[in-house]
Amino acid sequence: MQVTVMGAGSFGTSLAKLLAENGHPVTLWSHSADTLDAIAKTGENSIYLPGIALPKMNLTQDAQNALQNAELVVTAVPAQATRSVWEKHREHLPKNALVVSASKGIEIGTNALVSDILLEVLGAEYRNKLFFLSGPSFAKEIALRIPTAITIAGWDAARIPEIQKSFHNEYFRVYGTADVNGVELGGALKNVMAIATGISDGLGLGNNSRAAIITRGLAEIARMGKRMGADPMTFMGLAGIGDLVLTCTGDLSRNRSVGIRLGKGEKLKEIVDSMRMVAEGVPTTRSAYELAQRLGIELPIMEGVYSILYEDKPAKTAIIELMSRRLKFEGE
Repeated sequence: MQVTVMGAGSFGTSLAKLLAENGHPVTLWSHSADTLDAIAKTGENSIYLPGIALPKMNLTQDAQNALQNAELVVTAVPAQATRSVWEKHREHLPKNALVVSASKGIEIGTNALVSDILLEVLGAEYRNKLFFLSGPSFAKEIALRIPTAITIAGWDAARIPEIQKSFHNEYFRVYGTADVNGVELGGALKNVMAIATGISDGLGLGNNSRAAIITRGLAEIARMGKRMGADPMTFMGLAGIGDLVLTCTGDLSRNRSVGIRLGKGEKLKEIVDSMRMVAEGVPTTRSAYELAQRLGIELPIMEGVYSILYEDKPAKTAIIELMSRRLKFEGE
């Protein structure tokens, strides 16, 4: 199968490596000349995935060239860039290509999931050719061939086995589901919770606090998922609790790192300006907050993270407010 990966960040590069090693001819597209130059010269993505040798693949900044013969397209650009990238390049996408999104987030302004964006931009005729990858998977560990299990969601469940076979190998196992909204929400909102656990860790609050945030964070994700028609069981699986635990506890988590630095007193602008890689939880916090307000859903942890990121509330104050809320039964 002829594969094109749109986006040469750490995750796009790791998926391109995996697919190439699975025997697929792979073209890797990036808007960034320095990233592609680094790969061409050193045989590794020294900017986003240093120290890991990459197999042979075609490298290009020309999206038309990248997409013209693609049978499988992996879109791995940041969630906030998904609309602009595909509005610019949708005319080059072959009509029969299958599209797998590896982006996680909720769009600022529209509060749209990535699935909503792609369906809107590419058109209803692509609905049964769109699939969404999520689950506990750090790019570096995939590239190092460390055993990983993820989930692929799609509206056309009959075509999921075809996608599974493309990605599956001895270290990468792929499960399928038809719950697109659940997989999308789990992948987006766990980044907000990772910032929350990072803040807790940065404040030195310990394991009890981290466990409480993860557990109640899952309840908040499920609450929003229920309102948006997701299957509650999705949040008990890889795209839910699996990805949540990984991102909230793993040292490779960019979102957790942002939270740790906030907890230690750094300002958001300083943190974001110092990072080349995107921490999707930062813009998604704003979008999730606005979406919850619109839907009338109470999400105290997300609201607390929003107040720290966008209202400059001291992290300690936000924690005290969380702990001082009205006592409840756990199922409320």
